[in-house]
Amino acid sequence: MASTLQQIGAVTMMNVRNVPARLGTSMVIVVGIAGVVGVLVALLSMARGFEATLASTGRPDRAIVLRGGSNDELSSVIFRNQATLVEQTPGIKLGADGQPLAVAEKYILTTATRAGSTEPNNLVVRGTELRVLQVRPEVKIIAGRMFTPGLKEAIVGRQAQGQFAHLDVGDKIAIRGGDWTIVGAFSSGGDVHESELWCDAETLMSAAKSPVFGSITAQLDSAQGFTAFKDALTTNPQLTMQAQREPEYYASRSQALNTLVTVLGYTVSVIMAIGAVFGALNTMYAAVSSRTVEIGTLRAIGFGSLPVVVSVMLEALILALAGGLLGAAVAYILFNGHSVSTLNMQTFSQVAFDFRVTPDLLWKGILWACIIGAIGGLFPAIRASRLPIVDALRSG
Repeated sequence: MASTLQQIGAVTMMNVRNVPARLGTSMVIVVGIAGVVGVLVALLSMARGFEATLASTGRPDRAIVLRGGSNDELSSVIFRNQATLVEQTPGIKLGADGQPLAVAEKYILTTATRAGSTEPNNLVVRGTELRVLQVRPEVKIIAGRMFTPGLKEAIVGRQAQGQFAHLDVGDKIAIRGGDWTIVGAFSSGGDVHESELWCDAETLMSAAKSPVFGSITAQLDSAQGFTAFKDALTTNPQLTMQAQREPEYYASRSQALNTLVTVLGYTVSVIMAIGAVFGALNTMYAAVSSRTVEIGTLRAIGFGSLPVVVSVMLEALILALAGGLLGAAVAYILFNGHSVSTLNMQTFSQVAFDFRVTPDLLWKGILWACIIGAIGGLFPAIRASRLPIVDALRSG
């Protein structure tokens, strides 16, 4: 065993030292695999960033209430009397004024143009109340001021402001046939609300000629009290409502796009990987052919076929690993933290988020590279081990 390992080490080191002499052909493997890994990591980091943005929205001690059978706020309808009953449900925390910490909200879509474009895109408009800053204390006004109830004023999320044009403080935006003034900007810790426009719910319902709410968000006494709150809500014969913890609701809004991007990422990567495998095969076959005499000489002086096989495989894996590391590094440098917005197919609205190149995605990319290298090196390695010694020496 020791002799075999020594032979493997000796042949592998000899092969690696000769890589600079075959730099051009070796780079075919490195660059090809780097491209595969870069594309895979970039696409998966897009899905990861979108998922993280929605999953980070909300807290487990807050609940969102929708009409029974509704999938989201856009399709939910809650009348005023129902909203009052929901806010009186036991389990909702009371504010310093003794009133329930709950806000009934109106959710509609308007259009805005993205920066550098003339095409209209959907933008969420959330009608809410001043009390929202108590229900969602993570929201901070970072520019301007809060909107004034009864006036056509709005505040804009930080991400929406970065992705869309004409959303600076003082600008006007058309909502339901009227111009609304942007009076402030807010941050909510990077969650999905930063892709929205907020205004007074009563004013928005009047402008939209739709006097119904879409959801109610309630701050509960505790995260453990959600089940009791949900039971009290769903057993009330005067209501037909459903409740979810906020993080669970918003995480469910990312499933369709996550699935699409993940499937697309692996599909594109498989197609590119097939090309990279053929590139690796050609390169390693050429490397074996150029070293036919060398391999024959090693076999003639006592080296076994196993060290030859393993050394060729290791050479392919080393080149593949170099390509994987290069692709992962490029993906991290170019995409990690890069802000984009895309259409959420479940809510038909634009959601701004940052690409997230996480360590597990980098490891997936490097593993993908090693698999390509192993497949690309396997058959040339077998061919090298089967070369007849006499024929190999005569080929020189």
